[in-house]
Amino acid sequence: QVQLVESGGGLVQAGGSLRLSCAASGRTFSSYVMGWFRQAPGKEREFVATTSWSGIMTYYADSVKGRFTISRDSAKNTVYLQMNSLKSEDTAVYYCAAKIGPHTRRGNEYDYWGHGTQVTVSS
Repeated sequence: QVQLVESGGGLVQAGGSLRLSCAASGRTFSSYVMGWFRQAPGKEREFVATTSWSGIMTYYADSVKGRFTISRDSAKNTVYLQMNSLKSEDTAVYYCAAKIGPHTRRGNEYDYWGHGTQVTVSS
């Protein structure tokens, strides 16, 4: 059974940085696409970034491009989301997700999800 566990969330001032981690277990993830999504209060879940497990292909939402970086450490079975220049609108619960097959921004196509980690950006 695939397990995804997020960590690294917290409270940060606008302009600050956080690094989220997603520890994956239960599979060999070489053929998986890993994604980060977020959901703010009262809003729908939205795509943030995805990476192939190889790290060769990455995609970002326009709202985070140039500020966030997705990466992975294969040896640790961990995917990261480095978030810089944080804004108040980045406040949300951030979720890690995994799927086999092609990249997609559609969350309903991901098979496995973590429980989320809260990121709060104060202005």
